[in-house]
Amino acid sequence: MISVNNVTLAYGKRVLFDEVNINFTKGNCYGIIGANGAGKSTFLKIISGEIEPNKGSVDITPGERMAVLAQNQFAFDDQTVLNTVLMGHKKMWQVMHEKDALYMKEDFSEADGIKAGELEHEFGEMGGYTAESDAATLLSELGVKDELHQLLMKDLSANLKVRVLLAQALFGNPDILLLDEPTNNLDVETISWLENFLADYENIVLVVSHDRHFLDAVCTHVADVDRSKIKVFTGNYSFWYESSQLAARQMSDKNKKMEEKRKDLLDFIARFSANASKSKQATSRKKALEKLVIEEIQPSNRKYPGIIFRQEREVGNEILKVDNLSKSLEGKALFSKIKFDVQKGDKIAFLSRDPLAITTFFQVINGKDNADSGSYEWGTTVTKAYLPNDNSEYFKGNTDNLMDWLRQFVPPNTKDVDEDFLRGFLGKMLFSGDEILKKTNVLSGGEKVRCMISKMMLQNPNVVILDEPTNHLDLESIISFNDGMISFPGIVLFTTHDHQFMQSVANRIIEISPKGMIDKLMTYDEYLADQTVEGLREELYK
Repeated sequence: MISVNNVTLAYGKRVLFDEVNINFTKGNCYGIIGANGAGKSTFLKIISGEIEPNKGSVDITPGERMAVLAQNQFAFDDQTVLNTVLMGHKKMWQVMHEKDALYMKEDFSEADGIKAGELEHEFGEMGGYTAESDAATLLSELGVKDELHQLLMKDLSANLKVRVLLAQALFGNPDILLLDEPTNNLDVETISWLENFLADYENIVLVVSHDRHFLDAVCTHVADVDRSKIKVFTGNYSFWYESSQLAARQMSDKNKKMEEKRKDLLDFIARFSANASKSKQATSRKKALEKLVIEEIQPSNRKYPGIIFRQEREVGNEILKVDNLSKSLEGKALFSKIKFDVQKGDKIAFLSRDPLAITTFFQVINGKDNADSGSYEWGTTVTKAYLPNDNSEYFKGNTDNLMDWLRQFVPPNTKDVDEDFLRGFLGKMLFSGDEILKKTNVLSGGEKVRCMISKMMLQNPNVVILDEPTNHLDLESIISFNDGMISFPGIVLFTTHDHQFMQSVANRIIEISPKGMIDKLMTYDEYLADQTVEGLREELYK
């Protein structure tokens, strides 16, 4: 068990945590949620001992081993891939080197022999004699091939390093597992593997993630970081979100009788209890929900931005025609023979095993880059709004305040552009009061994305192009963006690692590769489950 007692942490006048008291118990997975800057990652560092609180303590049951997903990709550059994983079990790694050092002594004594025997026993108790094969299996399951296991970490690509560090954290079945954004840079197959791994995990897991589908798949509880406090709620993320929204609606409905409110909440709990999907995790979650006290359901204090795109005019019949587009970079093919037409009502999710391929494709069709061959043509009725993966060009060298920055993107035919008009668009993205006078050169990554969304809404587009729209956003903004794209009546072309965003918005899937493309009218989940598609994908990446 982890017991957090009266933990307080402040940086100057900014109080992150004020007398936080929580217990985390075995058999549960806790999703740590909260707005950007609320202190989610800092809280994990307090639990791990990396950060010392100003007051209070974190107590862990004696003898329990903790593993933390390392964030520094360069920390193990001089180690082999396999050894990096083995180092995740620090005690085992230490014992292994201690006994090896004894055996290398030239004057090996009887006392050394006794000590070596004790170390061998301890090593065996920790699973040391199968450690290398266990680590190799874990790496392979995470998509790190056998031939890479003896390479140095510095010779791996960034996305492979992430997988090795994840294997390091999972290795050896730790009693406590701390994971900060574990799905970053993982493909859908590896995320699915991790979901199943954690769903069957019987120890304590604390995870920070912006991926709602992932949180729903693995979490039995949600720990909400808000207003310097942390409160634990039973259920996964969707249960927390839906129940808090229901509680907020009930609070505003003053005329509804208390008995009716209670019945609504009980029906809601019963429905979520019945909708479990993963065996062990589902059973644990169902039991927890059945014990839930109605009074535990409370409205959230969160603020959700208003992401509402209004198209000035509907698109015509000619929207976008792409004809045999191909592109290579430094001799490596990114995509080839891409050919499709966009139809009315299309909301197309683009997939590729190489994210750079989609980013480059979007850059090409937005006139920011040139294809090697082929062509594309936008219809005359199209008004585009583009959210690039890298928005730095819109802020580079710019020291305007937010109001002046946004003013430069007002469409030429827009009337009555006064301060209130611009405040309205910034206010929808939660920039209020004096915040609109903040200089653009001091904005965080999330604030820049929110500015870009204000700019896009200002354009009244009928076609929206989104390259990883959830990057840098908190869960509240992701939910609002997701809902905005579901209700948007125009065309959406997008790519995202957010499973729920992909599944709920897309009605068509296009996967691009160096060998061609797949184009299917179906949802994302249907695409992943389709056996025919699976065969086509294997051909694409041979």
